[in-house]
Amino acid sequence: MKMNETKRTILLADMNSFYASVEQAANPALKNQPVIVCGDPKRRHGIVLAASYEAKAYGVKTAMTVGEAQRLCPMAKLIPPRMATYVEVSTQIVEIMKEFSPLVEPFSIDEAFIDVTGCEQLFGDGKQTAQSLQSRIDKETGVSCSIGVGPNKLLAKMAAGLQKPHGLTVLTPQDVPRRIWPLPVKKLFGVGDRMERHFQRMAIRTIGDLAACDPNLLARRFGVVGRVLHQSAQGIDYSPVDPYTLDGCKSIGHQFTLPKDYVSEKEIHVVLRELAEEVGARVRRAKCVGRTVSLSLKGADFHSVHRSFTMPDASNIGRDIFDAAVHLMDQHWNQEPVRLVGITLSNLSSDDAIQLDLFHAKDKDYQLAEAIDEIRGRFGTQSIFLAQSLSEASVFTDRVGKIGGHLR
Repeated sequence: MKMNETKRTILLADMNSFYASVEQAANPALKNQPVIVCGDPKRRHGIVLAASYEAKAYGVKTAMTVGEAQRLCPMAKLIPPRMATYVEVSTQIVEIMKEFSPLVEPFSIDEAFIDVTGCEQLFGDGKQTAQSLQSRIDKETGVSCSIGVGPNKLLAKMAAGLQKPHGLTVLTPQDVPRRIWPLPVKKLFGVGDRMERHFQRMAIRTIGDLAACDPNLLARRFGVVGRVLHQSAQGIDYSPVDPYTLDGCKSIGHQFTLPKDYVSEKEIHVVLRELAEEVGARVRRAKCVGRTVSLSLKGADFHSVHRSFTMPDASNIGRDIFDAAVHLMDQHWNQEPVRLVGITLSNLSSDDAIQLDLFHAKDKDYQLAEAIDEIRGRFGTQSIFLAQSLSEASVFTDRVGKIGGHLR
């Protein structure tokens, strides 16, 4: 370690079975009971979003269909998701963490990093701080969490996953050979299914195997990702805890899981137009425009298509986004049934200065969009919408008033 380099103390707080824990905290009758937070079991999106540890003991897992979960644990309580409540509790937990240090970085709705370097005189060492934080979260929200403590974000993240539920694990660089290297390589943060298959073909089975691999070989095979993963396997991570990580928006998108398989171009076009309008409205609220439209289509066989197209001019108008999405669909859709559709607008910039077109009255498009946004802001999302949203193919009315496709 360099003389001017400060040894850091990073914590990762991971809420245990977050959605289910929130429901158990809100309803004492659910304490110590198998709880499954899930979508409507009668519809295509009836899957498990979260399961309490009591339900997990029966083999229930996230993303499992509700029917399969019920077969494994027929006595489980099925709870519809309340996304606004989970966001509210997540925000409350972040605010508690900020009382220990201003350097808090939300990682997901149920995880957040906190850098407590230099706070030893206030709260003790990393383990003591973690114990105090864990107690505060449990007392004030009723939600149990596991906390990992390490000298960097990577080891804090790895530590948090070693003991659940309500665990507290400290990892030091000296612990890496003994506690991290024997783990399967898939357990390393950043290694997904596809990368695991690549490593398996290279006879890399454990994190220790990856740590012992020639970094130049990994760089030739996987580029900069190979070098980063090799460093990760050594327990090395220089990334800071960034409390502003969510301030800048790199892309804005939305997707629909369809109530049935859509097979006709006309049906899919209805959904694409509704998605494009939704994305355009969100981009306008962010006071941005974007140039790159990405289309995602997932088939009934789970085969996915992800393609992007960069428009000549930046826009936040639904019609422009729709036209780009249709262009991508025409190029890449294989005419197979579709069960999920998604559109994302990226390559964003401020809408302060929009390039007008000499041959097209774009200013009228923006004036119309602003008028629609104002009407919806005053009278609700369903106060004005496209006529085609009255068709059977529409998913617009089913999604209104929901967060992430689920009831607030």
